Amino acid sequence: MSSLVIDVSVAVKWFLPKRDEDLVDQAMELLARYRDAKLRFLVPDLFWAEFGNVMWKAVRVGRCTREIAKDSIAEIKTLGLPTVPSQILIEQALSLALSFNRSVYDSLYVALAMESAAQLVTADEKLANALAAHLPVKWLGALL
Repeated sequence: MSSLVIDVSVAVKWFLPKRDEDLVDQAMELLARYRDAKLRFLVPDLFWAEFGNVMWKAVRVGRCTREIAKDSIAEIKTLGLPTVPSQILIEQALSLALSFNRSVYDSLYVALAMESAAQLVTADEKLANALAAHLPVKWLGALL
């Protein structure tokens, strides 16, 4: 079974109202494959804080209700996403951030992909375009 590191830009597409999101079909297909045990997902522990923050912001700007945000957090926890401590990735993440002029936050996902011989899947097209030629990063829109 192949493994993918997914970032929050992919995961929020499973929960935010569909009218506000692009690439939802691709994200839902990945989730279906994960639930069918055809794919394995990995996330760094930073993922959880980022996911909560995106849901908070979505409520704040009126993209979803408080109930949807709370339910989304409860539901994503049931997926049992294997989570890797950022502490073991931080040196490599900093090196990547410095080398490719990307945030340490984004670089933690890339470092996890490299450490686990997986590919990072992101809906952040700018991130994918900046790194895909050099690192195991794939844009969600080009995946399926």
